[in-house]
Amino acid sequence: MFEENPAEAWRIRFGSEPKAVLPDLGRFLNHRSVREYESRPVDEDTVRCLVGAAQSAATSSNLHLWSVVTVHDPERRKQMSRLCGDQKHVLEAPWFFAFLADHNRLSLAAKSVGEQALGLDYNEFYTMAVIDASLAAERLVCTAESMGLGICYIGGLRNDPSGVKNLLQLPSGTFGLFGLCLGWPAAGSSATIKPRLNQDAVWFRESYGDPDIREYDARMREFYESQKMKGEVTWSMRSGKRVDEHHLSGREAIKGFLEEQGLDKR
Repeated sequence: MFEENPAEAWRIRFGSEPKAVLPDLGRFLNHRSVREYESRPVDEDTVRCLVGAAQSAATSSNLHLWSVVTVHDPERRKQMSRLCGDQKHVLEAPWFFAFLADHNRLSLAAKSVGEQALGLDYNEFYTMAVIDASLAAERLVCTAESMGLGICYIGGLRNDPSGVKNLLQLPSGTFGLFGLCLGWPAAGSSATIKPRLNQDAVWFRESYGDPDIREYDARMREFYESQKMKGEVTWSMRSGKRVDEHHLSGREAIKGFLEEQGLDKR
């Protein structure tokens, strides 16, 4: 399933022919968000290996400023689905992971040897935790996809930070950054490769350039129409509306929550 070769995936992703013969890139170009899963379980030994892959990602100064909580209990999964905007795949995926920025563990370690860990109040250490968690999650995802598993990141974990804190019993110094659904893709899954910006819009030489997004707007029209969406509503229009201040889904309160948790204070 999802077996496009690298050249096919490149054409779908970027709307052009690759400029060189592509080596075997595995499933990296084939990534898509999978929201429909088989009932076939993913055994815990496999997940333990995936978490091992996540732990093998780079971590700033070897500080390990992230953690992950899996949620299996059916009732707790229902609560998690509600907190994430009632997304069906959060409820039904064989595994659900909540990735955390985590200063709690390092704070405890520092204080155990007489350090006050006051530097953790600064934005730099919160930023490091976000980077650590993101690198770890993507390492897990790449490993999972290489095995034929499917995933879907869940930004909705940030819709209700206090609700997530209460459900997962998070201590001070932690914050739920994003969720992750994982399982075997259902037969006939509608998940598709989504086009990305042309490389000239994201890859600049020597200094930042002029990102021309008109080509992407035109290319996304076909994708939107294939997904039964309005092609005349461009990517720029959709994205512009997504970043106005009326589409934050409760996330406008995150800054205050972070400060309450002892994160990003200075």
